[in-house]
Amino acid sequence: MKNTKFILNLNEVGIDNIDIVGGKNASLGEMLQHLTKLNVRIPGGYIITVAAYQEYISYNLLEDQIKSLIHATDLNDLDALRRCGQKVRRMIAAGVFPPALTEQITHAYHELSAEYSVDNVDVAVRSSATAEDLPDASFAGQQETFLNVSGVDALLDSVRDCFASLFTDRAISYRESFNYDHFDIGLSVCVQKMVRSDLAASGVAFSLDTESGFKDAVIINGSYGLGELIVQGSVSPDEFMVFKPTLKQGFDSIIERKLGVKDKKMVYSKVIGERVTITETSQAEFNSFCLSDVMVLQLAQWVITIEEHYSRIKNRWCPMDIEWAIDGQTGQLFIVQARPETIHSRKQYNTLTGYSITDANRTGHLLLKGIAVGDKIAAGKVNILEAHSKDEISHIDFKKGDVLVTDMTDPDWEPIMKIASAIITNKGGRTCHAAIVARELGVPAIVGCGNATKILKQEQLITASCAEGDTGLIYNGAISFKETTYNLDELPETKTPVMLNVASPDMAFNFSHYPNKGVGLAREEFIINNYIQVHPMALMHHRELNDVDLSAQIDNLTRGFKDEEDFFVQKLACGIARIASAFYPNKVIVRFSDFKSNEYYNLLGGKYFEPTEENPMIGWRGASRYYSSEYKEAFGLECRAIKLVREKLGLKNVVVMIPFCRTVKELLQVYEVMAEYGLNRGEDGLEIFLMAELPSNVIMADQFAKHIDGFSIGSNDLTQLVLGLDRDSSLVAHIYDERNEAVKSMIKMLIKTAKQSNIKVGICGQGPSDFPDFAQFLVEQGIDTISVTPDSFFKTVNAISQIEQGLKTEKVTLDSAA
Repeated sequence: MKNTKFILNLNEVGIDNIDIVGGKNASLGEMLQHLTKLNVRIPGGYIITVAAYQEYISYNLLEDQIKSLIHATDLNDLDALRRCGQKVRRMIAAGVFPPALTEQITHAYHELSAEYSVDNVDVAVRSSATAEDLPDASFAGQQETFLNVSGVDALLDSVRDCFASLFTDRAISYRESFNYDHFDIGLSVCVQKMVRSDLAASGVAFSLDTESGFKDAVIINGSYGLGELIVQGSVSPDEFMVFKPTLKQGFDSIIERKLGVKDKKMVYSKVIGERVTITETSQAEFNSFCLSDVMVLQLAQWVITIEEHYSRIKNRWCPMDIEWAIDGQTGQLFIVQARPETIHSRKQYNTLTGYSITDANRTGHLLLKGIAVGDKIAAGKVNILEAHSKDEISHIDFKKGDVLVTDMTDPDWEPIMKIASAIITNKGGRTCHAAIVARELGVPAIVGCGNATKILKQEQLITASCAEGDTGLIYNGAISFKETTYNLDELPETKTPVMLNVASPDMAFNFSHYPNKGVGLAREEFIINNYIQVHPMALMHHRELNDVDLSAQIDNLTRGFKDEEDFFVQKLACGIARIASAFYPNKVIVRFSDFKSNEYYNLLGGKYFEPTEENPMIGWRGASRYYSSEYKEAFGLECRAIKLVREKLGLKNVVVMIPFCRTVKELLQVYEVMAEYGLNRGEDGLEIFLMAELPSNVIMADQFAKHIDGFSIGSNDLTQLVLGLDRDSSLVAHIYDERNEAVKSMIKMLIKTAKQSNIKVGICGQGPSDFPDFAQFLVEQGIDTISVTPDSFFKTVNAISQIEQGLKTEKVTLDSAA
């Protein structure tokens, strides 16, 4: 044993050496060898091999003792599992290092210290198991990492603790679940120079969207200080999203920024014997993003580079789960870990399963909100878990199907997380422990709720919904929902392109898997109402209103942004960009805002800027606002957002649409205002569509057609105005019908005129989804596209296919008769 080499430099190993250095270390070595020449920066260090772990176990005669102890334990009994794990770890921690191993670890540490010209260099000591990242089981996060370790004695203690962490309760339980022999798995340890992120920021990044599996996004989570608090869920991190295709084209394609709640950070401790401590962030840190745009884009480029390298060597798409850190002393960015993502990379996307709430009155049952993890819905009884130790957790009465509600989960809780119907936490973000484990287990989780443990009551029956976008919603009682599965291989091709109406940016990536032809209608109103929440005029002029409460709310909403206008433009642009990127490069038709005055009134500060109208439905809305002196300034913000999406983010598939435009003169007046803010039809390929929803749009279609690139029929408003009824009035609701002959005559006239004018015409109303005979009418008239809501997509595609087949059969019969 004396001549056995137990130490390797990180750059001596690669992805083919998992059996001797474990998954994480093999990955770090692979990147050091191949990606540093592509300017990806990885801190150096050395590896204590699996052979060293095996020698330690053998030297201390531990294998038979551990096997006997585990074999004699009922691992389904949480209390028995706790006692077993505790005994095993104590046995390993009580062992001694073979002299040759001590000598080699000490020598390597002194060499690393000399490299940095210090007596005792500060290092991270990371576990790396040989079973990590296998295709049928993810063992990531099962073992320990120790930060800011300094000195030989502290290093040896940390290595011993890493060896022992191969037998944490959760690791024992996890291996048993996947039928792995405990001694078929070895442990290696990486000793790596600390990146001083305690003086800057750190976090995680994924080369895909972790919730939907969307391949073309890089998701970055970050916070100030060392990265452990993000994994623990102690802070809600900042989140950034970057769109890969346009980033590769050289655009600054950050399509999402969300400011987290970073009220604390982990830093080096000044107390002797204590390596790290948790302290409060400053007010400036709390109110600002932890990464600059430049750093976000650099990190995203590296993530893509790493993904492309691993996909090449594995000869398949290999999305990556990456840890990063910024050194506060040098300002340099580093990748400190990378491993293949093991959830979405194994999914088959030829089938789509959707979950949807069917209770129309669910909003009355809403209790609280958080960050949705996954896309499922589950109901169960609340089981509030406030214990934070292994000793306490095993005594909790937790039944299969209970909803786990807690401040934040602990890795040792995985045995009970496996039997929970849903997981709800006060703290955490998309990459905290609860979120990671929930994804692996396929359990819906809602994290970062703030006060779930106070609002929810023990044994209360609740429903947790992750199927309504990025925001997870928790309802009182058992809310009815349905699960629908579609086989995409069975979906027919249609001659008439079917597009989607998409309101929520949060859901766009989920819908991107649908075999669609783009987005026929993306409404700005949803983004303004849900992400901005403030009347745009109030944003710009709230200081003049002397409304202290309003200003306080706006100040809180706009934290992290340059000013109020920047907040509106960035938020609206990101919402549009997320939809546009989900369906890139297909067209995404974005309609400028079409709130009515009563709807604008309900936005924060709206009461100061909105008139009282008898019938807002036919009042000051759409185009008439855009050029008016009272609103033109706000419309300018919308134009700036569109310009940012197309020119800075590179999403030139965005088409803009003008709603409720009564006359050609109005259209030209809107164009003048758009030009003031840098938007000109035809410039850089910009197309402009008109929402055809007024009788005047149809009657004067040949005149409108001279100034636009396409019509999109808004059958809801068109039906209302052709039949002269208020569609919000229940008294005349029985008359409302898109299939009325007067409405159909209008649509037929418009399609004919559009074709004569050689411009496109589509429809984005609900009619084709609800009524197959109406869809047949549209197909017969030769409509260019039909755009429907996602829940109607599969039904409509099948209906259109049958209609087209019927028309084809009819034509063949007529031709034969002739």
